[in-house]
Amino acid sequence: MSWPDAACCERLSEEDPTDVISPTTPVVRDMREADVPWVVEVSLAADGMFADAGIVLPPDDPRELLDHVLGPVRADGTRRAPERFGAVLVAEASGADGHEGRVAGLAALIELDGAAHLEQIAVHPGLGRRGIGRALLEAACERARDAGFGALTLTTFRDLAWNAPWYARRGFSELPRQAWGPDLAAQWRTEEEAGILVAPRIAMRRPLERR
Repeated sequence: MSWPDAACCERLSEEDPTDVISPTTPVVRDMREADVPWVVEVSLAADGMFADAGIVLPPDDPRELLDHVLGPVRADGTRRAPERFGAVLVAEASGADGHEGRVAGLAALIELDGAAHLEQIAVHPGLGRRGIGRALLEAACERARDAGFGALTLTTFRDLAWNAPWYARRGFSELPRQAWGPDLAAQWRTEEEAGILVAPRIAMRRPLERR
């Protein structure tokens, strides 16, 4: 099964967590069906960073995440769109190391309790420190804001440097359990049943100012 995860897998410099080595802003756009193999590769590669940090997660099938967010693929190759809000954004690598134009990261959004929820964000570890994770996060916030949501929520590992602390530097704060709605509580139970609560996790929320 695919387990929900909102852990940004872009490893950043410990000396300067906002430092990036690319002067260009990554292109972020909606996922196309042709991107699916790249999205799967990015998601699985990013999962490996947790193992490197000593966190062993259950097997993951990224295609299940895509079906959950965008709807399953029909016989004609199109997706049956879900009734609720859902979006998968991808970031293209800029012209570095021969990777220009390939999918370097993804962000998946759904709706929980009347707020947008970041189901997953991941960056290929071989393309880190290029500002891709930050660009994906800001694009996800913009998409949620444009859809009329006033907040973005997520769940993430509390103590990994590229998880909760990374989000805290970008406007998120911990959302106490008593403030969870029924959808977020159900999401947490799904994560628990999937076996990903192998280290302390928290829910976080970022308000989205109207423009």
